[in-house]
Amino acid sequence: MRVAVLADVHGNLPALEAVLRDAELAGVDAFVLNGDITTGPMPAQTLDRLAALGDRVVWVHGNCEREVLRAYDTGTADESLPPDVQATTAYTAAALSRAQRDLIDDLPLSVRLEIDDLGPVRFCHATTRSDTEIVLVDSAMSTYAEAFAEFDEPTVVLGHTHMPFDRLADRRRFVNPGSVGMPYAGVPGAYWALLGPSVVLRHSEYDLDAAAELFRAEAGGYPGLDEFIEENVRSIPSDAEALAVFSKM
Repeated sequence: MRVAVLADVHGNLPALEAVLRDAELAGVDAFVLNGDITTGPMPAQTLDRLAALGDRVVWVHGNCEREVLRAYDTGTADESLPPDVQATTAYTAAALSRAQRDLIDDLPLSVRLEIDDLGPVRFCHATTRSDTEIVLVDSAMSTYAEAFAEFDEPTVVLGHTHMPFDRLADRRRFVNPGSVGMPYAGVPGAYWALLGPSVVLRHSEYDLDAAAELFRAEAGGYPGLDEFIEENVRSIPSDAEALAVFSKM
């Protein structure tokens, strides 16, 4: 089995299409969606594209799925979220049909797959105990040991922080594929990982100007769209910049 891991797509359909193209060229058998699929400019179209892959997709729950489901079901975004996140969550929930909403309902917090030459691999969004816990490439060994203590797979693939890395901690391997739709890696594009028989961190390029035009045509009501285009498509934060912010959290 060869698996493409897509984390933090965030409704960025052009970035998703670029990754799916490259993953198909790599001959993948399955796609693991490591959470935070929806909240972004084109959530409905993104879900439809992924659903079209059928049973090749393994869905994992992220904090955005939880937040969007709450907003869809209650009509109100969680007021404990920052105002800008409340706005994008409400936009996303309003864009979904009932069938699309049901696609992201009751997803597992983590899943386990057997990958050729890697053996058992555990997939989760943030950690295996939380959809919001922050684990960074430079987090302490004790952080890794505690955050993933519930399971013992030798390889764990996580997301949430949008920064690609591959490191050893507490005698286990931890991989973050980075983000498809909102990467923090310095160079624009879409980031993902290819597993089996080895682990390869991948970067897919796409037409940034065409993506901006598509967003303006199809997602003009997305809150902060111009900022999303300029800071997540045309240019993106570096991992060093992101680490400086996340480390304070």
